[in-house]
Amino acid sequence: MKKILPVLIILVVLVITASVVIGVKRTKTVDWEQSFDEKSNKPYGVSVLYKELPKLFKDYKIRTVYHQPASYLKANSEDGYGEHVAEGTYIIIGNSDYLEDDSIDELLNFVDAGNTLLLSDYYFPQKFHDTLDVSVNFVENKKDSISYLSLKHVNIEEIILDRNASDQYFSEFDSINHTVLGHSKIDYKHVNFLKVPFGKGYVFLHTEPKAFTNYHLLKEKRYKYAEGVLSYLPDNHVYFDSYTKIQTGYDGDVEKESNLGWFLEQLSFKWAWFTAIVFGILFMIFNAKRRQRIIRIIKPLQNTTIAFVKTVSNLYFDTKDHKNLVDKKITYFLEKIRRDLNLNTDVLDEEFTEKLASKTGKKKDDVKKLVNYINLMRSKNEFFEENLIKLNKHIEAFYTK
Repeated sequence: MKKILPVLIILVVLVITASVVIGVKRTKTVDWEQSFDEKSNKPYGVSVLYKELPKLFKDYKIRTVYHQPASYLKANSEDGYGEHVAEGTYIIIGNSDYLEDDSIDELLNFVDAGNTLLLSDYYFPQKFHDTLDVSVNFVENKKDSISYLSLKHVNIEEIILDRNASDQYFSEFDSINHTVLGHSKIDYKHVNFLKVPFGKGYVFLHTEPKAFTNYHLLKEKRYKYAEGVLSYLPDNHVYFDSYTKIQTGYDGDVEKESNLGWFLEQLSFKWAWFTAIVFGILFMIFNAKRRQRIIRIIKPLQNTTIAFVKTVSNLYFDTKDHKNLVDKKITYFLEKIRRDLNLNTDVLDEEFTEKLASKTGKKKDDVKKLVNYINLMRSKNEFFEENLIKLNKHIEAFYTK
């Protein structure tokens, strides 16, 4: 152990030195991927909004949906097997193009029953365009990547949206039945927020999901815009879509981060984790041989059944109690016939002989000899060694032929 101690000290110094050097040289890069993930603290995650939902919808439940809307809403319907009947507002921010047709149908059925859907994305699946009679177009931001967002019926000033290469807007919609709730502006105003009646409920379509992300909610007073959008929604339970967030990023790439992802991004946690692993492995290597106890060899229990049978047999044979042995041989043989062949052995007659020969496939003459000898032994009162040996031969011949 004294020889190993200097090696361990050197390893500790190397690990600490490496962590310090890497920590100094490492530059923190910002991930601008638009994941819209409620668990992400990155600029374009929506963890801030997600944490504020319970305050915005007081006294109502906020449920996170990790399934396709089709399976979730069917399960939590009146005829489903879920824990409750889904009613309230279903919120989807970003990644709506991953919705399958049956999920879109189920969402529209949900709205048709008197509920609400808020869908904020740059573009929507074609089925929404066709069903709700809307078209989306875009205009490039050629000046300074800044847009201005505003809401009708909500008393807030125009909100700046920077890092915005283009504005998506509704180029066509039913101006009679659809209600305009908001605009985006680069050079001139475009409609970017609609309230669409569908059955007994409403679909709120919004084309700027970045407005709900951490970057914009934490910058200046831009959170007021997100609050204003959500203020149009009725006070009710909220279903927050997370299925597409755990499946893919906005660009379609599968998320590869594990639950340790956030910790490994933090330099201190990362090196603490790796250091613990290294020393754990070293501990096992240098202590396993020293601490391993001797494994005792446990002999299996011997099968003494044959020895027991021989002892009992010799006991009966030495006492010359041939009658007892003959009775036991016959009793055991008939018991086996009853158990294996389900034959009645009360009367050993011609009928019994035929049935026994038929079920066992033995020759009738051989079976008859055995049955006759058993009947003979049952009628005698005095037995000799020859009787026992002959009975045993008949029984053995019955089993072997």
